Amino acid sequence: MSNVAYPHALSDQAHPTAEPMCRQLADLVSTRTSEEGLYETAIPGLNLFRADAPTSCMSTVYEPSLCVIAQGRETVQLGDREIVYDALSYMVSSVDLPVNKFVVDASPENPFLAVKINIDPAEVAKVVMQLGDSQLASEPRGTPDSGCGMCVAQVDPGILDAMTRLVRLLDSPADVPVLAPLIQREIIYRALVGELGPRMREFASTDSQSNRISQVISVLKDRFAEPLRVRQLAEDVNMSESALYHSFKQATCMSPLQFQKKLRLHEARLLMLKEGLDASTASYQVGYESPSQFSREYSRMFGAPPRSDIAKLRGETRASVSA
Repeated sequence: MSNVAYPHALSDQAHPTAEPMCRQLADLVSTRTSEEGLYETAIPGLNLFRADAPTSCMSTVYEPSLCVIAQGRETVQLGDREIVYDALSYMVSSVDLPVNKFVVDASPENPFLAVKINIDPAEVAKVVMQLGDSQLASEPRGTPDSGCGMCVAQVDPGILDAMTRLVRLLDSPADVPVLAPLIQREIIYRALVGELGPRMREFASTDSQSNRISQVISVLKDRFAEPLRVRQLAEDVNMSESALYHSFKQATCMSPLQFQKKLRLHEARLLMLKEGLDASTASYQVGYESPSQFSREYSRMFGAPPRSDIAKLRGETRASVSA
């Protein structure tokens, strides 16, 4: 697995005001997250997350979003790529991506604290059109992860300030309908004129390869239980099969088949954990024809067979609640 980022190289170059601003954001998140877990807030698309200890593998599908870590450190596994980021950095996911993630730096005294906003690709496209090319940053030459749908960069004070104002807005519910969309748009703007702007712009541009791949990803997400037909997917976005494979791999760090497999396994895990389905039933429901193949692939992805993995997750949930 290849490493993409950082963790301390970016923080060493942080703007002088970024660290105190990050601590301020951490205080705001901490006061609004009394227990561990993911918090959906009264502001649509704004989520807070807290962990008081390092976590085991958490499987999720990142929607297009921007996430700022206010305190702690997290590792995200995207296909064959490992992204490590912490406070003073932010991450943008431009498309839906199945990932495994681990909180690696957290304690009761210094919990892992993060803020995430969902990003509407249509809103990104509107801001890009409004800005034009002159105000947008250029892609640095030789960037190794150029074209990837998930990337990390040093956070700038503008994004931290806007994200802090958005979280603080939770104290003023009457102001949310008017001010929250404005602040969320500001965050998109600041990301677009920053280091990660060129990659966000690629996925928003209707005539780009990246945008075609985002269309393919949407189809796979909606139809992950169906047989994979790469030729049909390629025809639908007017690409050759080889071009589709190459661009898809560049954007997601995995092949279309691997992408579909991760979506299936993620959904099966949720079905077993939240709906109490047994492994065989869950495997058929997500598109597997062989429960034994499902069990093998599940074990490779999550490190344990379905039954023991789900039992462990339920035990962790009970321990967290009782604490």
